[in-house]
Amino acid sequence: MKKDKQRQRATGRITLADVAAAAGVSPITVSRALRGERAVDPALVARVQAASQKLGYVPDPAARALASQRSNHVAVLIPLLSNELFVTLLEAVQSGLRREGFQTFIGVTHYNPAEEEQLLREQLMHRPAGLLVTGFDRTAAAQQLIENSGIPCVYLMETADRRDTYSVGFSQADAAYDLTRYLLASGRKRIAFAAAQLDPRTMQRLDGWRKALREAGLYSATLEWMNPAPSSMQLGGTMFTQIVGQSPPMDAIFFCNDDLAQGALLCANKCGIAIPDQLAIAGFNNLRGSDLMNPPLTTVHTPLAEMGAAATTMLLQLIRGENVAAPVVDLGYRLVLRQSA
Repeated sequence: MKKDKQRQRATGRITLADVAAAAGVSPITVSRALRGERAVDPALVARVQAASQKLGYVPDPAARALASQRSNHVAVLIPLLSNELFVTLLEAVQSGLRREGFQTFIGVTHYNPAEEEQLLREQLMHRPAGLLVTGFDRTAAAQQLIENSGIPCVYLMETADRRDTYSVGFSQADAAYDLTRYLLASGRKRIAFAAAQLDPRTMQRLDGWRKALREAGLYSATLEWMNPAPSSMQLGGTMFTQIVGQSPPMDAIFFCNDDLAQGALLCANKCGIAIPDQLAIAGFNNLRGSDLMNPPLTTVHTPLAEMGAAATTMLLQLIRGENVAAPVVDLGYRLVLRQSA
């Protein structure tokens, strides 16, 4: 006991032994009570929690990981934090992990495969309990790091029927195909595809748009407007101005993300272009505010929160060594038909 007090005075940190002494129980009982083990008597749990709160005890995650040979954090790699869709996804992931006592370590790849590979190397050095990564497009070295780590991994945003691969998402190409088919069915023939960022999922949407137009005999490379800059409302307005200045004119624009389409709608209102009478505008992802635009934006609703929750559930099953009944979960999508198209 004297040694524990000396350690506390030296470091300024309240230890597990301090909580045990205050609660009148053994350190192992404190550890089990704070982990929520059901075998601990509720009265003891209450005493331990009261002592812990009174002393301001904060568990040492490094010590806990060393004792259990398992960390209590999950590494989550996403392309951007400035994109609302990834924020929605992350909120669902973090909520699910926190309920089960896991922390979320976030790595932002900026759509850069080399940066993602470096983040993976850094995260894997800390032996996370699990990994959540975005999509399947990465360097061979990064993929090998994941496969050789022995750490459970779930892939987000896309699905792939591969052996020993767990994924939660939907078909980006099918969603774009269905939206383009809707525009065609409404009588539109010159349908531009306006894209920014040009990440793998954007290119899959491009494939879906191309397929629909080729089937209708209306595809032309001149309908493709591709800009590698980050997606934004400002860029959407700029691309809209460029596209409407072309001859022969377009009668619809399919923007690869809602923020681009929102910027286009604002620009159309400013320029006096009637939407959808002169030109139909559609987006993708059903982001916040799309229903408030003038006119409200036609788009594709993608199940971002549901995806985060389902991927978290799947990863927790893998961490616990439980059987995962469906390693590939396709959550689908739905067209949201509003007044802009």
